[in-house]
Amino acid sequence: MKNLNKIIAIAILPLLASCIGQNNVGKKIKPAIITDQVTYDTDDPAIWINPADASKSIIIGTDKDSNGGLYAFDLNGKIIHRVSGLQRPNNVDIEYGFPLSGNKTDIAAVTERETNKVKLYALPDLKEVGEFSVFDGETERGPMGISMYKNPATGEISVIAGRKSGPADGYLWQYKLSEKDGKITGEVVRKFGKYSGLKEIESIAVDDELGYIYYSDEQFGVHQYYADPAKGNEELLVFGKGDFKSDVEGISIYPTSATTGYILVSNQQKDTFNVYLRENPAKGRIAEIPVSTSESDGSEVTNVNLGPQFPKGILVAMSNGKVFHMYDWRTIEDRIKAISDK
Repeated sequence: MKNLNKIIAIAILPLLASCIGQNNVGKKIKPAIITDQVTYDTDDPAIWINPADASKSIIIGTDKDSNGGLYAFDLNGKIIHRVSGLQRPNNVDIEYGFPLSGNKTDIAAVTERETNKVKLYALPDLKEVGEFSVFDGETERGPMGISMYKNPATGEISVIAGRKSGPADGYLWQYKLSEKDGKITGEVVRKFGKYSGLKEIESIAVDDELGYIYYSDEQFGVHQYYADPAKGNEELLVFGKGDFKSDVEGISIYPTSATTGYILVSNQQKDTFNVYLRENPAKGRIAEIPVSTSESDGSEVTNVNLGPQFPKGILVAMSNGKVFHMYDWRTIEDRIKAISDK
């Protein structure tokens, strides 16, 4: 009888382990850190990597309101800097090494919706270093989404901005940044991007290494274009159609090598992230990751080792409750592999 029990146990244990693994796949991942609350309503984060000590990197995030602001958090989620009095700041992105007054300056670009401007701030202290108006001459302005692109060949930095509403083609405008009288300004260099007309376009992400722009056409899908205006305005791909409960939202790109990785897109009303292959998003969704964030509008990710707590980087996602959630990338990656390997 003992031998029979042992045989039964040996047979059942792998099945139990499999069931436990499958149950865990459906559980919501919990954040490692939840930031301090902002005053009004978090919307979009970015991550600045400290070149001297990555463990002292900071999270930049917007507080979306008519008297909103821009916040900087340390990796424990504590507020360390803020800019107040912005007129409905919406999205934020970061680029490195702009040559300002002869010094390489890392900058954050923020859309200020009620003034129809992009504002620029030096990092890490959030000192304002420039601004420029966007969508001049258009009936529909109201800038929302923003991302930045640094051309690997020329070093030129540009801003890609989206808006609350716009035409069926030419919805996004791209602005080349330059210095004028000690301040950064922008000049439009192209108008591109198709729009379904179903809702709006807010989240924009740029893959500098591979040279692509991605943007979420809410309730439609994710569009892909070349980031370099010299390569033209042809739409390369639309993916994610039918994968979302309602709104297609925040886009984050996690490299695993120079050419591979993951594209994570917030499935806002379902509180999940849909995952696509960076090297081949046309393959379709490879995983859907349930998270603890509520109605996540914006997100950002890094693969940089940020110290013992986040050795493979972090995913930062906006959540209801006036906060951002910071996830240890290892928990996200483990879940992607568990789901995609099934």
